[in-house]
Amino acid sequence: MTTTIEMKKLSSKNIVSPKGFAAAGVHCGIKHKKKDLAILVSEVPASVAGVFTTNAVQAAPLKVTKEVVYSTQKMQAIIVNSGNANACTGKQGVADAYEMQKLAAGKLGIESNLVGVASTGVIGEIMKMEPVYKGVEMLNPSANLESGIDFSQAIMTTDTVMKNTTYATKIDGKEVLVSGTAKGSGMIEPNMATMLGFITTDANIESVELQKALSHITDCTFNAITVDGDTSTNDTVIVMANGLAGNEPLTPTHPDWDNFYTALKAVSEDLAKSIARDGEGATKLIEVEVEGALNDEEARKIAKTVVGSPLVKTAVFGCDANWGRIIAAVGYSGATVDPDKITIQIGGTTMVKQGEPIPFSEEQLIEILKQHEVKIYVSLEQGDGHGYAWGCDLTYDYVQINASYRS
Repeated sequence: MTTTIEMKKLSSKNIVSPKGFAAAGVHCGIKHKKKDLAILVSEVPASVAGVFTTNAVQAAPLKVTKEVVYSTQKMQAIIVNSGNANACTGKQGVADAYEMQKLAAGKLGIESNLVGVASTGVIGEIMKMEPVYKGVEMLNPSANLESGIDFSQAIMTTDTVMKNTTYATKIDGKEVLVSGTAKGSGMIEPNMATMLGFITTDANIESVELQKALSHITDCTFNAITVDGDTSTNDTVIVMANGLAGNEPLTPTHPDWDNFYTALKAVSEDLAKSIARDGEGATKLIEVEVEGALNDEEARKIAKTVVGSPLVKTAVFGCDANWGRIIAAVGYSGATVDPDKITIQIGGTTMVKQGEPIPFSEEQLIEILKQHEVKIYVSLEQGDGHGYAWGCDLTYDYVQINASYRS
């Protein structure tokens, strides 16, 4: 196993940067003006892994994509639209999702069972297929960075910014890239959220090992964010690994496994945090770190409870150093806690130590809470568990955006 992780972040790269990937994004008329149809393609069938929403109500495209991930276990392309979730649309919605799969496969000249489908937007409206027919003909995938940007723009709904990240690492002495792009801004309570994430890599790894890695990483990245506590019908994260870097097949026993795993986790964490930061109407990213829990799972549970508390979120928005809301959330998280051992800090300032209030400067805390990133730390002294969660403040704009989402 690698003892020193070799990895660097590349700011000038995006989803098409790993060898053998191309993308496109166009406006076809599903939405009024902005880009709304996109495609991501690998030169060769790629190993694939996926994680999906835990909502019992799942959109039609998930049925199609799950078949590709779990049955074909190879994916060469995925077609994505924004503006319509194709969720709760009955048999017609399923037929339309399969039609999108067929259209994309025909455009690329590949088998349909190698094509995934993802949709995001309004729930309960039948997909307008005429724009899709026109849009598929307009899609001309390219490996240039502009095409990667087009893809990222076309998958956005209420997002205010694109979410892209890339890391380079070394495997068998060869450079391997791991790149990701995502959309997500509201209805974010992953297990997973209105969140679509796409990750590409030129690493050589079989689907079964890729799936194990992604599933484990998801628990402490995508499933550690919350914006509003609502779990979407469409959440999907897909990883495609086409092997064109030419390394020996990766498994947990490979000497450079840690390099790959850490890069994949870094991409996932970057995307997860960027989604939390861009929550609808948000002005601040909130990070909660919990240590001393009974185990890592309980630590993450407590962290997510704190960051998901509407009272904590509104206190952060209002720059109110109300630590009582934090300790209350810790207490109702369902995890094992001893109130007499809880320590709480905001921005490095201790407010509670082992259950006892500590005098602090209200003015200093207000300045800390005015920052764009607010860090809350909780120590429990119950065990070795350690975990993080990310979210955002709850603002007037969140209410306004979601009060008129369909109009």
